[in-house]
Amino acid sequence: MALGPRLDLRQSQSLVMTPQLQQAIKLLALSNLEIETFIGDALESNPLLEAGELRVSEGDAPPEPEIRDATSAEGERALDIDESALDRDRDTGDWSAQMSSGGGEDGGFDLENREDAALSLADHLEAQVGTCAPCQHTAFIAHHLIAQLDEAGYLTAPLRDVAGALGVPLADAERALECVQSMEPTGVGARDLGECLALQAKEADRYDPCMEVLLKNLDLVAKGAFAQLKRICRVDDEDLADMLNELRSYDPKPGLAYGGSAANAVVPDVLVHAAADGGWDIRLNEATLPRLVVNRGYYVELRAGAVNKEAKGWLSEKLADANWLIKALDQRQKTILKTAAEIVKQQDGFFRRGVSELRPLTLAKVAEAIEMHESTVSRVTSNKFLHCERGTFELKYFFSSGVGSADGEGASAEAVKARIRALCDAEDPKAVLSDDALVDLLKAEGFDLARRTVAKYREAIGIGSSVQRRRAKKLAGMG
Repeated sequence: MALGPRLDLRQSQSLVMTPQLQQAIKLLALSNLEIETFIGDALESNPLLEAGELRVSEGDAPPEPEIRDATSAEGERALDIDESALDRDRDTGDWSAQMSSGGGEDGGFDLENREDAALSLADHLEAQVGTCAPCQHTAFIAHHLIAQLDEAGYLTAPLRDVAGALGVPLADAERALECVQSMEPTGVGARDLGECLALQAKEADRYDPCMEVLLKNLDLVAKGAFAQLKRICRVDDEDLADMLNELRSYDPKPGLAYGGSAANAVVPDVLVHAAADGGWDIRLNEATLPRLVVNRGYYVELRAGAVNKEAKGWLSEKLADANWLIKALDQRQKTILKTAAEIVKQQDGFFRRGVSELRPLTLAKVAEAIEMHESTVSRVTSNKFLHCERGTFELKYFFSSGVGSADGEGASAEAVKARIRALCDAEDPKAVLSDDALVDLLKAEGFDLARRTVAKYREAIGIGSSVQRRRAKKLAGMG
């Protein structure tokens, strides 16, 4: 075969990431607070944009969301794309485009490259949940407890109320609180000053019976009733002085060393309330989203003063950018609302009865239901929070793996773990349930699991074997 140059005509397809498409994808991944910052930058860079009034006035009834036809075909094509040519983040499961680092010349908002703010107490504690929580169920409750801490690191909400709001047993909330209290800085998660100092004394290996009595009588320390303290603690002057010096080395407000509390960091993007007809009222938290409008009067004024082609071109470009940004933000809101509505529909049992009713759910299932690409749903649910009567949750939380059940629909792994814990907590100390017995009881309730799966879930939530539980309950009974 002869070798030589030749011309071939070939047809191929490729994904072209236009600047507008890049911006639309970036907008989907931002939370409401980040969007607020983005809008502030846009207002500074585009003189034709101005902030209008909030879309929902205080006292007005929230609008009924139109889910079925909420998204235009043009908007879906702009935001819902097959991103097989993009890279997937292996840690978060989200997708990010292979974009140039420049991102345009208008100084647009770059979330990845922005300067980090001071580390908050919530951020510091959230990063430790994965290392101390034995299972996802405990981690979920721990995340919620962290959100309840004040700036000093104290848990101000009664633990029983937290458990009731989440629909979990009090014992589960107590285990999660132990997880939070094991975090650094030592003393966070305490419910009062005595518990805060006790946690630090235990960390320093100074929590003996005498120190325990001293911490239970901090009111006498404040009064300077040292003679009385020596008597009830059964120590002499030297020991009491040493104990008091130890107390002075502890931090009564360990959380103040960090930038803030969780309440300042997490603002819900979606609000869910029970509707009068038995359904759910789902709406965006528009209090954090100022409405952008184009100042047409200013545009006309500038247009009249534009004397050359370059000025007219610049003005036309700013007008087009403003109109497109308004449409993109509106499309983003509709996409979030549509996705959240489907999540609420799929997890109706959780919102009504708690975590035990959490169903298995995947990004693909939601994407199919709302007729969008899976990567779009992944981006929409990243860094977005939903607030309901049970608390504030990240949208990612509602996606959970599943196990087989008798009804064929499957059950959330978290629901199964919650049921295993409930069965073990309620078992007779004289008739501790074996893994085989748990399999039979769960099967009677519609959960079709193998014995090894039950054992795996039991160990994941920190419950010992039947032999270990029998021994522990026997010792507890003797005590």
